[in-house]
Amino acid sequence: MKYIFVTGGVVSSLGKGIVTSSLGAILRARGYRVTAVKIDPYINVDAGTMRPYEHGEVFVTADGAETDLDIGHYERFLDRDLSRGNNITTGQVYLSVIQKERRGEYLSQTVQVIPHITDEIKRRIRQVAEAQQAEIVVVEVGGTVGDIESLPFLEAIRQFRFDEGPEDTLYIHLTLVPYLRTSEEFKTKPTQHSVATLRGVGIQPDVIVVRSERPLPPEVRKKIALFTNVHPDEVFSSHDVEHLYEVPLILEEQGLGKTVERKLGLEKVLPNLSVWQDAVRVLKEPEETVRIGIAGKYVQMPDAYLSLLEALKHGGLKNQARVEIKWVDAEGLANGDLEEAFRDVDGILVPGGFGVRGIEGKVRAAQYARENGVPYLGICLGLQVAVIEFARNVAGLEKANSTEFDPYTPHPVIDLMPEQLEVEDLGGTMRLGDWPMQIKPDTLLARVYEGKPLVRERHRHRYEVNPAFVDRLTQAGLVVSGVTPGMEGRGEGLVEAIELPDHPFFLALQSHPEFKSRPMRPSPPFAAFVAAAIARKRKTRVLAEG
Repeated sequence: MKYIFVTGGVVSSLGKGIVTSSLGAILRARGYRVTAVKIDPYINVDAGTMRPYEHGEVFVTADGAETDLDIGHYERFLDRDLSRGNNITTGQVYLSVIQKERRGEYLSQTVQVIPHITDEIKRRIRQVAEAQQAEIVVVEVGGTVGDIESLPFLEAIRQFRFDEGPEDTLYIHLTLVPYLRTSEEFKTKPTQHSVATLRGVGIQPDVIVVRSERPLPPEVRKKIALFTNVHPDEVFSSHDVEHLYEVPLILEEQGLGKTVERKLGLEKVLPNLSVWQDAVRVLKEPEETVRIGIAGKYVQMPDAYLSLLEALKHGGLKNQARVEIKWVDAEGLANGDLEEAFRDVDGILVPGGFGVRGIEGKVRAAQYARENGVPYLGICLGLQVAVIEFARNVAGLEKANSTEFDPYTPHPVIDLMPEQLEVEDLGGTMRLGDWPMQIKPDTLLARVYEGKPLVRERHRHRYEVNPAFVDRLTQAGLVVSGVTPGMEGRGEGLVEAIELPDHPFFLALQSHPEFKSRPMRPSPPFAAFVAAAIARKRKTRVLAEG
């Protein structure tokens, strides 16, 4: 087993997750079995209860863990499903140690940060590596070197070198070199201080990766090498690029993969990075460009919809197209001009979310798409608002709503799932992870999934379409094209997908298919949605040309 540890310095949000993912992609392109672990120094047990505005999206794994969004980057770049063990938090570590102490597993010992907390951290890293039969484990230590929260994790990874040996461990430090336009020079002092701080906790980095606005000149790389005790060939530039998927290519071009091979004693292999080369080619030279309007409530924080944005990008790659995003604030749609908001888009997407804020605007967005033949994709809450809109304006249930937003609605077409009635804790208690969806033949959904009778998608929700209203809705013309199979006493099962038969493309799913989308394997609903948006744009163009 080989272990690579990625730390960060100077400032947060430098892109450690992208560098970690890109390194994983470079190694995977050489044929190695790679997994990645994200360490988050916060005391929360997981990311499930955090505000999207504060922390970005909550990414859900197949086994139902609510994790940091970097786990999503890892899955997309490595093209493999990860598990709850791939995200380690301070809360998890201390909770585990305290529970062991209460059970008497430490006997009469005084339980301390060293060795008990650090041993637990190391145990978790090794456990996920062994469970996933990885040959190389890339571990990203969240936070910034110098933060008090990160110290136990830095001590744990320091110990790894003595436990495993220098030939099986590698330290990569990501740091910032700002460029001052006034003096037209790169400033390396922050990097020098960052590495000095890292050395102060006993870790000498083997490789330096520098985030900067533009590529580093050779003389700057030499200066950084001199002050950080690494060779100039071990300093790499992760400069700003137009598209995220260029990062593995620029790091490989500079020789990061070869350096890792040399330092870890790996066999020299010519990597196959064609997936990333093809993706960048389409993004830079697309055959078509479409604009998708996203009616959301966290539009000021795009990271809240990170996997969704990536899935749209993947859908574009499948169709040789680039997808542009128009952010539409759902709160403003409640009483706003829908024509003004959506007249220049080729498709409308309503994403997931929680709480009543912006709901009426989302309902109106679904109505606009239905009445104007605009391709519509609803995700989780996007399905629920589409059902509410249809119930009100087509099925004659004028006061239809979800009990999440109106507990006293006379027509609760969306209601709390029965298994959620007795739930008190918020963290990790929703319907989470992979669930099956049985697809009705001869529907749009069946065509989207190429005739497969059963698929699995990931979930994160507490509310569902109320089975008591399904007959009323279907009689009015709504098609239930996907259900959860085998649910005793629940009619035909939980409604997983709905569609409209006399519409160019109107599809909504209770699940989050964006979590399983990859550049090399785009999510079918997103690829089909982008294709429908392209068809609408081309039809509009033909009509405009006479």
